[in-house]
Amino acid sequence: MKFLCEELNFSTEGNADIIELTEKVQALIYASGMRNGLVNIFVPGATGALTTLEHEPGVCKDFQELFDFIAPRDKDYHHNRREVDSNGHSHVRAGLLGPSLTIPFKESHLLLGRWQQIVFIDFDEVARDRHLFVTMLGE
Repeated sequence: MKFLCEELNFSTEGNADIIELTEKVQALIYASGMRNGLVNIFVPGATGALTTLEHEPGVCKDFQELFDFIAPRDKDYHHNRREVDSNGHSHVRAGLLGPSLTIPFKESHLLLGRWQQIVFIDFDEVARDRHLFVTMLGE
């Protein structure tokens, strides 16, 4: 059994920016030399999240509008009352999805459905540089 930990770095625009990561994760699996196993992607932070969805403009817009409905920016969040920052909605949104995603791979290929892509969503209010940890366990 082999274990590797890599890092993905990229920039986002914030405000529910959705970044497609499938090809980058797939490239790390190829580079690892592993044929079969699991890959886990993890967000070290409280305002970003991971999931899978069809990464096309309509679905992305629908997804962003869903979060505007579930956790609107202009709600009175207890977090914002502390007057440190005003991103209470960002924390709530990220918490709903979660900071990690695990996907199996076989013969060095991610076992995703035809219309399923790995995406990172930056729920914070500002553009920023992000980094994710990608761990692979396999043979």
